[in-house]
Amino acid sequence: MWTPIIFFVLLSVLVLVHEIGHFLAAKKIGVKVEEFGLGYPPRLFGKKIGETIYSLNLLPFGGFVKLFGENGESHSDKASRDKGSESKRAFYNRSKLERAIILVAGVSMNFLLGVVVISIIFTNGVLIPSEKVYVQQVIKNSPAFLAGIKENDQIVSLNGKAIKTPQDLIVQTKEGAGKEVSLVIKRCTLEKIDNVPTGKENNCSTIEKVLVPRTNVSPKEGPMGVAISNLVVKKYPLWQAPIYGTREAFRMSYLIAEGVLKIFGQLIFKANLPSDVAGPIGIYQITSEAVKFGPLAILQLLGLLSLNLAVVNILPIPALDGGRLAMIFLEVIVGKRKLERYENLVSSIGFATIIGLIVLITFSDLNRIFKFQELIKHFSLPFR
Repeated sequence: MWTPIIFFVLLSVLVLVHEIGHFLAAKKIGVKVEEFGLGYPPRLFGKKIGETIYSLNLLPFGGFVKLFGENGESHSDKASRDKGSESKRAFYNRSKLERAIILVAGVSMNFLLGVVVISIIFTNGVLIPSEKVYVQQVIKNSPAFLAGIKENDQIVSLNGKAIKTPQDLIVQTKEGAGKEVSLVIKRCTLEKIDNVPTGKENNCSTIEKVLVPRTNVSPKEGPMGVAISNLVVKKYPLWQAPIYGTREAFRMSYLIAEGVLKIFGQLIFKANLPSDVAGPIGIYQITSEAVKFGPLAILQLLGLLSLNLAVVNILPIPALDGGRLAMIFLEVIVGKRKLERYENLVSSIGFATIIGLIVLITFSDLNRIFKFQELIKHFSLPFR
């Protein structure tokens, strides 16, 4: 029941934050803002305050900012200019730097939202990888169970080889399958948050256990019969959270950009859309899963989507902010007048391309809709 409402709120917040960035930058620079709209036309209600109309529109998702002269100089604008009117406040009449600032402001606000969200999550606790592999669950009557291994035990080594990642244990277990192996176990009283270790340990003792990993066994149970993880929960104090939040936002943005470029590469060179790309329908499904996990998961989704929007919007694709920014750089090379001949055509092609991609991704979402459980398989415990 809550999924449609939360989905609507998430998308609205993302677009509104973006448009507020354009609005504030335009106002500060002195470009006339003709309208700031909540939702998309047709208009239901509008009130003019100063020179700007603040409107409520019928289509409820997001919002928009209409800048004076943002689509270039029209015939009426030329007539107004000849009469010495306020054409100096038109977007097209501002310097290249000022126009670039206004365009980048929307992306910057989305990035800032991502930083804020990640910082809030960091103050509540975030999962980070450690060099300690803990037992999360033990299957009854498995080799680990019979050897006396318990939940929360740390697996320190196997046959004398240090275990610092789950992959270390997987590799060493496969090598020792069907043979007797020696495990060094560290058993402590663990400090936990939401049943996840924080890395802080008390009253520790070291124990050696001997067992024989199974060779023919279901992947759901694994050779030893244990579920393992190297993740611990880390809480940052309020003064540290924004520092680490900013660093994490840059890291995530880099990974998102890398993923987007791979998607375009696969589309161009292989004419194939990766199966893990999600459009509006896919995001709705992910929102539904986040709702099940609670407010922190929803907040995490908001931060991730905001960073995605920032990265995608800054790409030099016509009709997006990055495409318009690229046109400003081209002005320096070819001149504004020459560029105006092709600007509308390039924008139209870019817009058509974006619509085509949305349609393609939506069809991909529909094709995958009955297989959605595969998207959340990482929530299952990896038994080894």
